[in-house]
Amino acid sequence: MYYSTNGKAPRADLRKAVVKGLAEDKGLYMPERILTLPAAFLRTMGERSFVENAAVVADAFFGEDIPAAALRQIVAETLAFDCPLREVEPGIYALELFHGPTLAFKDVGARFMARLLRYFTDGVCPAAAGPVNVLVATSGDTGSAVANGFLGVEGIHVYVLYPKGKVSPIQECQFTTLGQNVTALEIDGVFDDCQALVKTAFMDAELNRAVKLTSANSINVARFLPQSFYYFWACAQLQRMGRTEDVVCCVPSGNFGNLCAALFGKRMGLPVRRFIAANNANSVFYEFLQTGEYRPRPSVQTIANAMDVGDPSNFARIWDLYGHDAAAIREDISGATYSDGQIAETIRDCYERTGYLLDPHGACGYRALKEGLRPGEVGFFCETAHPAKFKDTVERIIGAPVAIPDRLAAFMKGQKQSVALPNDYPALVRVLTK
Repeated sequence: MYYSTNGKAPRADLRKAVVKGLAEDKGLYMPERILTLPAAFLRTMGERSFVENAAVVADAFFGEDIPAAALRQIVAETLAFDCPLREVEPGIYALELFHGPTLAFKDVGARFMARLLRYFTDGVCPAAAGPVNVLVATSGDTGSAVANGFLGVEGIHVYVLYPKGKVSPIQECQFTTLGQNVTALEIDGVFDDCQALVKTAFMDAELNRAVKLTSANSINVARFLPQSFYYFWACAQLQRMGRTEDVVCCVPSGNFGNLCAALFGKRMGLPVRRFIAANNANSVFYEFLQTGEYRPRPSVQTIANAMDVGDPSNFARIWDLYGHDAAAIREDISGATYSDGQIAETIRDCYERTGYLLDPHGACGYRALKEGLRPGEVGFFCETAHPAKFKDTVERIIGAPVAIPDRLAAFMKGQKQSVALPNDYPALVRVLTK
C-alpha cells in the first residue's frame, strides 16, 4: 500500500497510486515498506543483464500487485536499450542515460509508466478502465520522454505543459511535433508555474469528476521508482570491473525524482556509500543541506534548463524517507551548485582534456563528483541527456560542431503543433474539458 507524504489521505493500492498520481491531500505517494534485496543478488549483479537486474528490483516494488510474467514483460519492453558506464578519467565514470528513444534519462520512467498504466486501464483492472488524461509539466526532457512513451497508446491522451521560451529548440520539437494523442501546451511562465497548474488540476474535485487525470511527472510512483534500475546497473558494471568499494554517486538534480530513486535503491541495499546532489543556480536543496531549512523560491533560467526548478516536488519524499531529519539526510547526501559560467567552463575543460562531451546537466554532475571525490573512492555521475539536445549552447562553448543523431534529426523535421496559454488555471480547464 501507498501513503501520502502529507499524512491526511487514505492509503492507496498501486493501481490507485498510478492512475491518480497525487494523493487527495496534495501529498506524494510513498510505499509503506521498502524491501531489502537478498545479499546474494547484490553480490552477483555483475553476472546479470540490465533487464535481469531490473526485473529483480521491479519485483521488490511491484511484485505483489502484478503477475511475474506481466511485470517481466513490462521491464523488458522498457529497457530496450543499454545505459553503459564509460570512464571519463581515472576513477570517474559517466553513467550514460541517454540511449533511449528521446536521448534522455527520463525515457525509462516514462516507458515503464506508459506500460504500467496501460496494464491498469486495458481491462485487466476494470475499475480503472476509461479514458485517461496524462498531465505532465516539463522543464525540458520529461515532456519528450512522456509524450513519446505514451504516443499512440489507445485510451490515453497526454497534455505536456512547458514554459514558453525556456526549453531548448530540440527538446521542444520532440513533443510539439507528434500530434496524435499528444497535445503541447505552451505556458507563459516558468516551470514552477506549469507544475503548479498540474497540481491544481489534480486537486480540483469538479474537474476530476469530469475527466480522469493522472500525472507522468516524477510525482507519480510509476515514473520515479523505475529510475532506481539505473543505479543497480551502474553498480553491476562496476562489479565487472572489480570496483565495488567506496562507490560514490552524483546526480544532477532538478525535481529530484532521479536522486530520490537512487536513495530508495540505497534502502534496498544498493552498494553506494554516499551521494552528491549537483544543482545549477537553482540551489534550494544545496542551501537546505547547508542550513537545514527548506526555502523554495521561483526558479531562474540557466543553460541546464531541465534543472530549473525552484520548488522540487520530490523533496517531500526525501524529507519523509529520512524521517524529517536534516542531519540524517546530510549523512548520505552532500551538495554542489554551479553558475552558467562554471557549467560552460566544465564542458570546455572536460572536452579538451579527455575528449568526452558533456551536456550542461551532466557537466554539473561531473564537476561535483570530481571536486567531491575523496582518496580511495570511485564515482559515477549521471550523464542525463545527449549533448546534441543542447546543440547551440554546447557548440558555442566548445567552438566545434555537435553531430545530431538521426533520432533527433527526425523530430526536427516535424511541424510545431502547440497551444499557447496564459499562466491561468481556468484556461487550462477549458482545454481539458473542451
